[in-house]
Amino acid sequence: MNILVIGSGGREHAIVWKLAQSPSKSKLFCAPGNVGIASLAQCVAVDATNLEGLLNFAKENKIDLTIVGPEAPLAAGIVDLFKKNHLRIFGPTKEASRLEASKIYTKEFCSRHKIPQADYKIFEEPSQAKIYAKKCNYPLVVKADGLAQGKGVVICENSEEASKAIDKILVEGCFGEAGKRIVIENFLKGVETSFIAVVDGNHILPLASAKDHKRLLDNDKGPNTGGMGAYSPSPLVNATLYEKVMEKIMLPTVRGMVTEGFPFVGFLYAGLMIDRGEPYLLEFNVRLGDPEAQAILPRLQTDLVDVIEAALAGRLNEVTLSWDNRPSVCIVMASQGYPEKYETGFPIMGLEEATKLPDVTIVHSGTKMKEGQVVTAGGRVLGVTALGKDLPTALKCAYEAASKISWEGCFYRKDIGKDTL
Repeated sequence: MNILVIGSGGREHAIVWKLAQSPSKSKLFCAPGNVGIASLAQCVAVDATNLEGLLNFAKENKIDLTIVGPEAPLAAGIVDLFKKNHLRIFGPTKEASRLEASKIYTKEFCSRHKIPQADYKIFEEPSQAKIYAKKCNYPLVVKADGLAQGKGVVICENSEEASKAIDKILVEGCFGEAGKRIVIENFLKGVETSFIAVVDGNHILPLASAKDHKRLLDNDKGPNTGGMGAYSPSPLVNATLYEKVMEKIMLPTVRGMVTEGFPFVGFLYAGLMIDRGEPYLLEFNVRLGDPEAQAILPRLQTDLVDVIEAALAGRLNEVTLSWDNRPSVCIVMASQGYPEKYETGFPIMGLEEATKLPDVTIVHSGTKMKEGQVVTAGGRVLGVTALGKDLPTALKCAYEAASKISWEGCFYRKDIGKDTL
């Protein structure tokens, strides 16, 4: 089986790493891939948003299965295009991808299907948004409607901060078309966790639980990012909470998508806030989380190809997943200045030494090769994942590996997982 993975980040590296273990694969391709992926798959110089280029490559290379990593090609309709050309592809259609591509669509969808979420208002005019924000209790959350690479959410502590966020999105246009409209919603208090499942349109197969760390700095300070680290499993997701999440959020969503004519097939990620044992939806993503994928996939013992094949055949109800009981931790190593402006091109030292540590996997998120040297090429550069007999052991191992890697301006959070400890 020839398999194509679309994307170039840490999530895609983790997917390729897991697929490489499958006896079903004949040849692995990744478009465009990265330096780390190149050791496992043939990287193809086609951008993830070049839908026609990806289609032509899949046809010419007799690709049997395509797996989409990032949200942008899904929102652009790559699944619709491949299906129209009778090519097998795993991911939601353009219409179903609106669960991530439009926060406004999702808020209104949840209202229609009685899925618990924060109260909200929608605005296009900055002046009206500011008038409303002045009347609200704080903290308050301001969100750009569209895709913003995990950076379109601003938590405001007072009306001045809310006014600046409104101007930044609606007036300055920092997110372009994604910020033509905003959602202002109440701040939900509690503990965040991630709930990710494979969906075949009708059936839901949850993956192992995970906890992401969104904020840039230790103690959950600083701006939101694409994710600074994760661990799996999340002790928060016990049997009682699992049932509540399935009954109140996941099942109504999957059934609602069928009812509205857009059955969901793919990875469905629910970002949740747990308040006094009750789950509330913060956001949906229509793909594997990053860095959650880096924490979850090393624990998955079932063949990922078999899981995806079952999803495409509509028989996920026949699949039982097997997991490594050991917890895992992923530490994201980033460039100084991320998530705003940052410099790239710095040589990365210590990769080989860190990789030699037992139970450590290093995935590349923002790297490239320059004159035979791996250098930085993004905001989030590497993900260092470790397994351990317990969470403290996994944390120690991951941080030991991270400490061996360095480049000019390298930084990472030092408190991943400590909320659980």
